[in-house]
Amino acid sequence: MRDITHDEWLRRAKALEPSGAHHIDGAGEAGSGAAFAAVSPRDGQVLTQVADGGAAEVDAAVAAARRAFDSGPWPRLAPADRGRLLLRIADLLEERRAELALTISLEMGKPITDAYVVELRAVINTFRWYGQLADKLTDESPHTAPDALALVTREPAGVVGAVVPWNFPLTLAGWKLAPALAAGCTVVLKPSENSPLSALLLGRIATEAGLPPGVLNVVNGEGPVAGRALGLHPDVDVLAFTGSTAVGRHFLHYAADSNLKRVWLELGGKSPNIILPDAPDLEKAAATAAWGIFFNQGEMCTAPSRLLVHSSVADRVTEAIVARAGELRVGDPLDPATEMGAMVGEGHLQRVLGHIGTGIEEGARLRAGGGRAGTGSGGSFLQPTVFDRVDPGMRLAREEIFGPVLSVLAFDDLEEAVRLANATEYGLAAGLWTSDLSTAHRVSRALRAGTVWVNCYEEGDLTVPFGGMKQSGNGRDKSAHAIEKYTELKTTWIQL
Repeated sequence: MRDITHDEWLRRAKALEPSGAHHIDGAGEAGSGAAFAAVSPRDGQVLTQVADGGAAEVDAAVAAARRAFDSGPWPRLAPADRGRLLLRIADLLEERRAELALTISLEMGKPITDAYVVELRAVINTFRWYGQLADKLTDESPHTAPDALALVTREPAGVVGAVVPWNFPLTLAGWKLAPALAAGCTVVLKPSENSPLSALLLGRIATEAGLPPGVLNVVNGEGPVAGRALGLHPDVDVLAFTGSTAVGRHFLHYAADSNLKRVWLELGGKSPNIILPDAPDLEKAAATAAWGIFFNQGEMCTAPSRLLVHSSVADRVTEAIVARAGELRVGDPLDPATEMGAMVGEGHLQRVLGHIGTGIEEGARLRAGGGRAGTGSGGSFLQPTVFDRVDPGMRLAREEIFGPVLSVLAFDDLEEAVRLANATEYGLAAGLWTSDLSTAHRVSRALRAGTVWVNCYEEGDLTVPFGGMKQSGNGRDKSAHAIEKYTELKTTWIQL
């Protein structure tokens, strides 16, 4: 990565010829012939035409996955053999790391450094971790009466439909695919129409690694068409979705209207980041708050978009974040020095600008940003934006914006901070900065969030589960707990 300059990335981008064909039963498929343009948000240019799938393509992919599950070798392989295939996928992802990072950066605007260093590291580690876990899962044999033997076995659930968003197109796909494949399931992946190219490349790489045909299929298409068809499909046993709470509700309806498939949801967030006056390092707390909201253009479900800061240090912390917003380098995602790239597309940029306009109308004070950046580039760029004097009832403080927009709310005591933190329909993540161990424990327990970071933000590894409470979803990605989503428990009682 260090040896690849901006000019070299530009050269590689010009030479890139991404495939937009579906990946079904181990091969590229054009489907019906319908297509849509993959447009890069860095400059508004068309990258390629992508096959636009509907019910017919989803049917073909699910049928391939069903054949691979019912009569193919994958569920019947020894777990160690499945693990070796996942490790081979990880190795090939490492070999193709630059190509994958470039594809992500072009299709959704992520800075190339973040795509290469952060996203690709995450997806490679995910396949490697579950590859190593595959043969270490155990069944149970409970103690029973002497004349009986009880066995509790975990069996693969069947065909998994995975629908993932565009903000971390491979990381979030990996969090679904790797544990499902390790468990012995087969998968139909539906990536976002904003980021299909990296997922299609992942599908081809998995086949090159030796994954049998039909085990991993990738179908492109719009959510209301291809996503709906997958959610309603009677031959899909499990549906795993990451995205908005509104779309998550649709998948629950689809399950109810079809075969009552299990639906696992990782949804939106409006995460609070609480800074107390006894934070061990106030400068670090402010710097991390700024990094957290501006990283990945603020397009993160866990983004600490509500900064709850004690009134005694609110001005100091806010000034530091405003200063950082002014320094942040916003620009071409293919420049390794860029710190914040393009928003995923013009439509999303306009939605975020609409939220900013509403915040101004409601009386919040705009301290930084608030407008477009990179004018003249043809891309969809936004200035890092900071509001203070935000009232808890404002839409800025209640609605997920999914952009680099920070709302600062001051509080006077700890009870008020906890109340404000929990005053949301979401419960995905939270941050807390304090030097007091007792406070750290008590507040962490009081916060209704699936993950609480203390004196840090966005830290962790694959050993810990990730997911939300309340309207941020159910079930968990990452860790050994993710296997539970893709397996069924079977009891066998043998009378001796």
